[in-house]
Amino acid sequence: MIIKNIEAKIRLATWVAFGSFLTSIILSVTFCSYAYRQIMDARKSIYILNNNIPLQATQTDMQMNRPAEYKADVDLFHALFFSLTPDDKYIEYQMKKAMYLVDQSGVEEYNNLKENGFFNSILSSSSVLTLQTDSIAIDMPKHYFRYYGKLKIDRRSSTVVRSLITEGYLKDIPRSDDNPHGVLIINWKTLENKDLSDVQKNNF
Repeated sequence: MIIKNIEAKIRLATWVAFGSFLTSIILSVTFCSYAYRQIMDARKSIYILNNNIPLQATQTDMQMNRPAEYKADVDLFHALFFSLTPDDKYIEYQMKKAMYLVDQSGVEEYNNLKENGFFNSILSSSSVLTLQTDSIAIDMPKHYFRYYGKLKIDRRSSTVVRSLITEGYLKDIPRSDDNPHGVLIINWKTLENKDLSDVQKNNF
């Protein structure tokens, strides 16, 4: 009888020890999972300092506003690349700023236009180019965009309006003064750039 009591107590102690061990593992996993989620949420948020005073500011989830930032970045790049005046220094300035927002595909497009005399024609004809954005479609899962706009070319002799459609992909990069949205346009190409109208001016 004494032996049976000892065996029962041993079994009870074993189950208690096993239950305590299992409970500690579950609690550890739960706490680690909670801590990991907290860290990931903190990394997604931006803390803004007011007047360089180290006070906790309101947190903004970056991913919630990312589609708007993507569209703003695409719009800014196209405005820099296509809205030009007959001033070689201004054109150079615009292209320099635009190149911070795009990969090698933008450089190649710029070189192609330069070789084809596009920028020289702007200077020689005193053309003013103004780009109007119609819409920007963003596919968030694929990080893909398609840009729709109209390019107005105002020359001395005529005013030409062209349909402009481009596409590309978006890559997240660290933010900087030259790329405030932290977005790099990659594999950019023009799908359509055709005349919609060509109105001659009366020159007297």
